[in-house]
Amino acid sequence: MQEKTERRSNRDRTEATRALLIEAARTLFAEKSYAETSTPEIVAAAGVTRGALYHHFADKQELFRAVAEQEAASVAAEIEAAAPPAIGAREALLAGSKTYLQAMRAPGRTRLLLLDGPAVLGRTGMDDIDNRHGNRTLREGLAASMRTGAMRRLPLAALTGLLAAAFDRAALAINAGASPEDEITVISAVIDGLMLPERS
Repeated sequence: MQEKTERRSNRDRTEATRALLIEAARTLFAEKSYAETSTPEIVAAAGVTRGALYHHFADKQELFRAVAEQEAASVAAEIEAAAPPAIGAREALLAGSKTYLQAMRAPGRTRLLLLDGPAVLGRTGMDDIDNRHGNRTLREGLAASMRTGAMRRLPLAALTGLLAAAFDRAALAINAGASPEDEITVISAVIDGLMLPERS
């Protein structure tokens, strides 16, 4: 029993240290960018040793990957909460779109996921993260809309990629000062153009 308690305690400490590193890195990457943040700054902000950093992460890039994964998962969770299966296909897609743009307005998130993400991890690396989180929720919503006959049947992977790119461009535009209302008006029109007339 004591050995099991010690193992749990060690695991808890390990997870706590990892969380501290990710939180500190997220703050610094968001404020200064990946390129302008050093590993000594990260360990100082986290209150851990340099050895602890390299125990958990092979390098700064691997730590950034963990930050990006956590951010993308948070965005996906917000979208899923805003678009439950009980609401209609169009309403779910619109709610998910609005929630994505709102979630991307969290300080530093656009820099982390849309600017530094592809630069640090490469387009393929960032796509892998997106496909587990935000793009997954979009793909599932589109697939459900086509399955129920609410939306025109189109190649799912291509449609997901094109709409995801449009959402990302809208998030970048809003981050640069564009009107969120204008962006969502255009996205809503695109979604409406994909929907089929309701059967009487």
